[in-house]
Amino acid sequence: MDHSTLLIAAIFATFFAAGIVKGVTGMGLPTVAMGVLGALISPLTAASLLIVPSFVTNVWQLLAGPSFGSLVRRLWLLAVAVVAGTFAGSSLLTSGNSLLTTAALGAALSLYSLHALFARQLRVPPSLEPWLSPLIGLATGLLTGATGVFVVPAVPYLQALGLEKDDLVQALGLSFTVSTVALAAALVWHGAFRIDNLALSALSIVPALAGMWAGQIIRHRVSPAAFRRWFLICLFLLGIEMVLKAAI
Repeated sequence: MDHSTLLIAAIFATFFAAGIVKGVTGMGLPTVAMGVLGALISPLTAASLLIVPSFVTNVWQLLAGPSFGSLVRRLWLLAVAVVAGTFAGSSLLTSGNSLLTTAALGAALSLYSLHALFARQLRVPPSLEPWLSPLIGLATGLLTGATGVFVVPAVPYLQALGLEKDDLVQALGLSFTVSTVALAAALVWHGAFRIDNLALSALSIVPALAGMWAGQIIRHRVSPAAFRRWFLICLFLLGIEMVLKAAI
């Protein structure tokens, strides 16, 4: 990868912006990072850079609540399926076909933003969780492995479980942490995780955490709902641009 000063500045600026989104909305760091970096460099390299900042911020989110044990017992089937799906889907991300992975990433970003903007809130009855959780986990893992984005369909599903606010934030942290670790392991398994990317990924923690701090300040000064709406619109447009760029 060309570690020019301009590219490194763009990477750090991306993680700072992604941190702001996470600070305001409680999520979105990996989605923004993959979306913006995937338009600048290959999705495979972008996914490698995402590993350390995503892991640190999501473990922080996971351990911040009181319900870790009960959530693990409730969602372990989803977590195991995420790991299996990520390894199964990772061959696309590591295939070297940057046009296909860019198009897949753009499509995932666009579909997620549309769902978040317009879909009605669903409710999953407890009786359906034992068989629905592994299916959702497998689908999330396949998309994680193929695109580096791990929000669909795990986020809408977790939101539909009727969890309390703090438990939902912690459940999202669990899902994101498992997805991040599984993605890193899959990249190592394919021999696609480079040491120089790991060093730059570790350095990206600083702008990501700085962005989260700034985002928490912004959250008290702007409407989180309005911020989220414009963020999703921009994410949709970015996804469409990636699909069109890969198609032309």
